[in-house]
Amino acid sequence: MKFILAPDKYKGSLTGREFCETVAQGIYKVFPKSEILKMPLADGGDGTIDIVADYLKAAKVSVKVKDPLFREITTHYLLSEDGQTAFIEMSEASGYKLLQKTEMNCMHTTTLGTGEMILDALERGAQTILLGIGGSATNDGGMGMAKALGYSFLDAEGNELKPIGENLAKVKKIRQNNIHPKLAEIKIQVACDVNNPFYGENGAAKIYGAQKGASEEDIEFLDGGLKNFSKMLEASFDIDVQNIPGSGAAGGVGGGAVVFLNAELVSGVDLIMQLANFDEALQGADWVITGEGQLDGQTFSGKTISGVIRSAKKHKVPVAAFCGSVDVDINEMQEMGLDYAVSILNQIGNLDDAKARTVENLKLASYNFANLVKLGKG
Repeated sequence: MKFILAPDKYKGSLTGREFCETVAQGIYKVFPKSEILKMPLADGGDGTIDIVADYLKAAKVSVKVKDPLFREITTHYLLSEDGQTAFIEMSEASGYKLLQKTEMNCMHTTTLGTGEMILDALERGAQTILLGIGGSATNDGGMGMAKALGYSFLDAEGNELKPIGENLAKVKKIRQNNIHPKLAEIKIQVACDVNNPFYGENGAAKIYGAQKGASEEDIEFLDGGLKNFSKMLEASFDIDVQNIPGSGAAGGVGGGAVVFLNAELVSGVDLIMQLANFDEALQGADWVITGEGQLDGQTFSGKTISGVIRSAKKHKVPVAAFCGSVDVDINEMQEMGLDYAVSILNQIGNLDDAKARTVENLKLASYNFANLVKLGKG
């Protein structure tokens, strides 16, 4: 028997690697001679950097950058062994995890540090940059990121603007005469799993602004700012970002990356599976086992499990999901393409109790599943 273990993390209780180790223990008790490939995945959000490191055979590069409030910090990104490919996680420089709750306000935060990480990778000779944009604390349309790479943004009087969300409404001219020369030579892919437009009812500010500390009044102002910024982008680059699905991701960095970096927006989980050579690993597999903290309606929206199912179905390999909780009905499971799904919880208790027993419960679920498989083969 050949099993592929391809989970996301159980947020707050189990990493993808720990999931693989635990599930393997349960399967080996039933199929001691089985082939088990451990391939933890991610969808491009916060924490993806730890998964990518193995697949890229990459080392961490330390760099000093500005955090979302322009304070200098030391952070890191990944550079492959051959120095050709960099993986940059936006949240390491521009993420909400770098701020106290009282500091959260995307009117005043910047993506400058993300641009500084890109700049460092350029100057080290990277030919390809993979950019994960989950977990951002920003809503500046990528203005800060662009500034780090030589763009500048002017108001009606010709004054240069600080690259923050509050100033999107003031941009009247974009200067391009100091852009880093290597920017035109590299390939940039952005892991993006949302389809939000740049502005409007489903845009960056109105959907995500509140969780980034913006008041209702701020959100309306930021939405207007993004609308103005999109007009300036179209006037300067002849690109209508509002019509690019995902342009509103990470406070407009999705659209900003397309314009300023000539980047391609791609599915995060597809990008990670490509790095892992996932389709090749599926050859001859009997089962793929995946999992995440909660299986629900959001799983359809670009999450790791949906990507795993999509690839497995191409190779006619059945998929099982072991999750902390399962909140889908039979029709949704069938629509999703899952062949087996189970919540690993087997006691009544609170969330802390459940997290404390995660390894034990997951091992038992794996053992029980393997026994079912064995019975089916009998």
